[in-house]
Amino acid sequence: MTDTNLTNYIQFAGDKLTGNIATLSFDVDVSGEAFHSDNDKAPKFQLYAKSPAGRRIQIGGIWERANAKGDPFFTLTINTGHSKFYANLGLYPGQDDDTLQAVIPNDYLNSDRRG
Repeated sequence: MTDTNLTNYIQFAGDKLTGNIATLSFDVDVSGEAFHSDNDKAPKFQLYAKSPAGRRIQIGGIWERANAKGDPFFTLTINTGHSKFYANLGLYPGQDDDTLQAVIPNDYLNSDRRG
């Protein structure tokens, strides 16, 4: 990745990742590490950010799911400090690097209509 001004992305690099998740309410730079577990429901990656005091804190995870065709895709959940934020990951627009994934907010899960 060459553009350091990208927002709403996850850049995978083996067992590590970096990225940014931004809305009008928050703008968080994240890092992550692969999480190895025998539990099928465990995340594939744990996500971390810096607290206002500069401490590394765990804020969420990335899970691997299967779509209706059985193809894998990633979902992301973070705790923003005010609420949870849910998103899917997909190819970043204008890029041909499949390690660069766009953070695509899940409008239904992030809405007040969610039951």
